Amino acid sequence: MLWSPDDAVTFARRMTAVVALAACAVAAHAGPREQAKRMHDRIAGVPPSAAVLTQMEAEIAGGDAGAAAFIAMDNPAFYSVTLKNLVSPWTNREQSVFVPLNDYTATVIGMVRDDLPFNEVLSADVLYVGTGGLGLPAVSASNNDHYEQMETRGVNLLTGLQRSTQSGVYGTPPAATAGVMTTRAAAQSFFIAGTNRAMFRFTLMNYMCRDLEEVQDTSRPPDLIRQDVSRSPGGDARLFLNNCVGCHSGMDPMAQAFAYYTYDEAQGRLVYTGGTVQPKYFNNDTTFAYGFRTPDDRWENRWRAGHNALLGWDASLPGSGTGAKSLGEEFGASDAFASCQVEKVFRTVCLRAPQDAADRSQLAAMAGSFRGSGYRLKQAFADAATYCMGD
Repeated sequence: MLWSPDDAVTFARRMTAVVALAACAVAAHAGPREQAKRMHDRIAGVPPSAAVLTQMEAEIAGGDAGAAAFIAMDNPAFYSVTLKNLVSPWTNREQSVFVPLNDYTATVIGMVRDDLPFNEVLSADVLYVGTGGLGLPAVSASNNDHYEQMETRGVNLLTGLQRSTQSGVYGTPPAATAGVMTTRAAAQSFFIAGTNRAMFRFTLMNYMCRDLEEVQDTSRPPDLIRQDVSRSPGGDARLFLNNCVGCHSGMDPMAQAFAYYTYDEAQGRLVYTGGTVQPKYFNNDTTFAYGFRTPDDRWENRWRAGHNALLGWDASLPGSGTGAKSLGEEFGASDAFASCQVEKVFRTVCLRAPQDAADRSQLAAMAGSFRGSGYRLKQAFADAATYCMGD
């Protein structure tokens, strides 16, 4: 019997549906042991031992799938594989997972392990380093040798990290520390050359789950847009008013928080010049000489009004301040920050993007649980694993 192309397509579609239904049937009838195995595989990325599987099975059978998820998070692979693969793309412009362990990644992993409030990831004076006695090179503000050796030697990140501070290890003034934004790895990627707008953009992407195109708002006043932005690109002022203003009117007033930071390529380290604006803020200052000339590191969040108010800014904060630390607090207290973290965890554990109303409802519940737990990211992993263990 000869099939037409349409017959072949129809058959393929039917077979796809049959396979999908079969997979759903298997998932629906999976018992506690199968669910425990699936949960461990997704959280840790490796199979559980027989003893751990039995322990998780008992928790699920007893109605406490969340406890089973926390057991899976005791596996070192959760830290060295799952979390490292989740965080590594946040540390570089290419958003590549194929980068060595660094102080940014190690600090996030340590904060998650120790249940530190994750809303402080952009503001705390925190740094995670290798524990003493491992024979590692000293932590340096000028190179990544310490962390690369940790990875090369296969140091167990569950037990091999200890909490420290950037002010104590790197000598950064405590008030100038801003969580992962002031780690060496972040500085090397986002404070290098340029105008420091990269730090703002990638922080927005990584912690608010939005790129600049998604937050454009041409209704904000343009008075704090810097001198390097042409007011008539290509000789057409309409491009500025209908396009450039949308990003720069919100970004430039907040990126002013980074005015005292740069990455010195010769020294290979973050440099902070408190009280002195970095020359990069005056790059191309003749493009529009009447534009804003940055005098200090004061910042203002003009997205608290307009349609970006939907990002859910915390009304208890003033919406303005000085320096990167207070800007990090502004971001970390927003609804968008909490929603972004749980969505990333959902994708990691469920191996898919949210798809329907049930998934969106779950994300909202996870965001509430995340906040209610004191911003413990492991709680988000447990919630996602419980929800998806039947997938």
